[in-house]
Amino acid sequence: MSTSANAAATTGSPVMQEMSFLDRWLALWILLAMGVGLALGRFVPGLNTALDSMSVGGISLPIAIGLLVMMYPVLAKVRYNETHRITGDRKLLILSLVLNWVVGPLFMFVLAWVFLPDLPEYRTGLIIVGLARCIAMVFIWNDMACGDREAAAVLVAMNSVFQLLAYGALGWFYLQALPSWLGLETTSAEFSIGAIVLSVLVFLGIPLLAGFLTRTVGEKAKGRDWYENTFLPKIGPWSLYGLLFTIVLLFAMQGEAITSQPLDVARMAVPLLMYFVLMFLVSFYVSMMVGLNYAKSTSVAFTASGNNFELAIAVAIGAFGVTSGQALAGVVGPLIEVPVLVGLVYVALWLGRRIFPSDPTVPTFRTAKTPADADSISTTTGA
Repeated sequence: MSTSANAAATTGSPVMQEMSFLDRWLALWILLAMGVGLALGRFVPGLNTALDSMSVGGISLPIAIGLLVMMYPVLAKVRYNETHRITGDRKLLILSLVLNWVVGPLFMFVLAWVFLPDLPEYRTGLIIVGLARCIAMVFIWNDMACGDREAAAVLVAMNSVFQLLAYGALGWFYLQALPSWLGLETTSAEFSIGAIVLSVLVFLGIPLLAGFLTRTVGEKAKGRDWYENTFLPKIGPWSLYGLLFTIVLLFAMQGEAITSQPLDVARMAVPLLMYFVLMFLVSFYVSMMVGLNYAKSTSVAFTASGNNFELAIAVAIGAFGVTSGQALAGVVGPLIEVPVLVGLVYVALWLGRRIFPSDPTVPTFRTAKTPADADSISTTTGA
């Protein structure tokens, strides 16, 4: 966990009491960041235009900086020399592929048509969100819930490859082919391969390379004990700072659009809420049923339920325009996703102690003193 897993806790204390001040009130900080961003976007004239102007290749530089600051400490924690135990776990990899590239997009397609049959722009926007699998914030949620860091890194890398290869084809399938077969209205859209490639390189490639080089050089120069007990605790809080900074910027850029259309936002919020919650719970329980431990189940569940909002917004704007309903749907995605997935972190911690009663990877914070990998986060179960 970002900061709470770095300090010893009092035996027998509830998990919430054992968290650091930052982690314990994270949901409040995120809600405040969202509120500040919305207020800035609504009441500061020209702010969204100024922020939009700081873009290169459709990528917002301020948001890119926030995401890189957010992801770097988490990826610096990954033990890259231990990822082989994940790449050899066919059950985990196949389950994640099915959940991310079959179940997730199909579920969002169904929800979009059920809840927005009369709003084609918003419906299309939600389908685009469902196709953009998460490659950034999932690391934060996974780390907060003490999921398997190496599993998250491998699954996100795998999602990135599939995103490059399959995003355009799946967009054609869910917007044209499948609706045509079902006798529904079809939508024509051109997806920018360049935007997809750039999103993967910026939001995964750069922090992944930085994290890998930091661990490799740091361990070689100072040893693993110094790296994990001295260096990582110092950079750990920056993940949360980057997250809050990103949220403020994101909602400041779109604050006026969101606050000026509350009823439309509410209609899109319902299917999005159902999507994030049900995808997480189904993925979590299915992972448990096929024999994965708590840490790996958590990684699979957050990877399957999260979405790459930056890519979804970029694709929607490129295909339909910045003022389109599709673009607004892309913006509403993180408005719902961020607080819901923070809540699901606490759900994962609560469920883990109940449905994985003898699993050593269930976090208790009693013995977790270092940001070790998920297999050694805790040696007690907290049942």
